Amino acid sequence: MPATEAAVPPVRDYSPLALLVDGDNASPSQIAEILAETSKYGNVELRRVYGDWASGRFASWRAIVQDHALVPVQQFANVAGKNATDSALIIDAMDLLHEGRFRAFCIVSSDSDYTRLATRMRESGVFVIGVGRAQTPAAFRNACNVFVSTENLAPRGPSTGIAARPPTAPARPVGRAPRPPVPGARSPGILPPSAAVL
Repeated sequence: MPATEAAVPPVRDYSPLALLVDGDNASPSQIAEILAETSKYGNVELRRVYGDWASGRFASWRAIVQDHALVPVQQFANVAGKNATDSALIIDAMDLLHEGRFRAFCIVSSDSDYTRLATRMRESGVFVIGVGRAQTPAAFRNACNVFVSTENLAPRGPSTGIAARPPTAPARPVGRAPRPPVPGARSPGILPPSAAVL
């Protein structure tokens, strides 16, 4: 059965759940929303983010990892053009699958390279949640039990996960009271008596 967008929390609880994030293909600014969505399916006991943490590209991830209790998994880019992060995540995912500890896995990526992994997990009877951009290839989206587009996730705070406050009207400057009208001043647009037409 093809994956469907998650609109309401499911009836079934799939705890415990493992969250595996491809740091090369995910935005750190949406981790709070992803965790909130994934938690609808059960308790997220394992949270890992894979990538080359020695690279400057992952600087924006560091505060997010600390705020949301994520475990960074180092994977050097050994050969240019080869995605070592994918391989590391897939190997770990299969090890976790064979342990038999988790009833559900959430794979965060927009990469079709995880299609076979998602299919293999479903064949083993675990629930698979995919999270990625709307343009994620259909092969990966349909390999998951449920696929959630990041564009449909409710916006939250950029790093803490706190919902953004609605805009408020600007406050009136403090310490400056409005000036009283000048005695004898005329309202704008009213002609003086001398200018009246007889």
